[in-house]
Amino acid sequence: MVIGTCTIELHLPGSGSLKGKRRVIKSIIARVHNEFNVSIAEVDNQDFWQSATLGVACVSNDSGYVHRVLTKVVEWIERHRPDVQVVDYQIEIF
Repeated sequence: MVIGTCTIELHLPGSGSLKGKRRVIKSIIARVHNEFNVSIAEVDNQDFWQSATLGVACVSNDSGYVHRVLTKVVEWIERHRPDVQVVDYQIEIF
């Protein structure tokens, strides 16, 4: 069994409140989960208006597949959410 995790740091320049941030993050989480069938949650920076850290997990028996899926998640966020900037991301395979 191969487990892959991806930590994605986001900057939300248009967010002026925690309520606005939550709206954007919940939308991203729902869309990514439905599109890629991965587990995803906000894991850090919950109290900051303009930054968020998402954790994504994928399980498979093929490490190449896991890496491709997690890379596609990051690319999807960059391409489909112009209101959010991907500051950094890190993929780990176990």
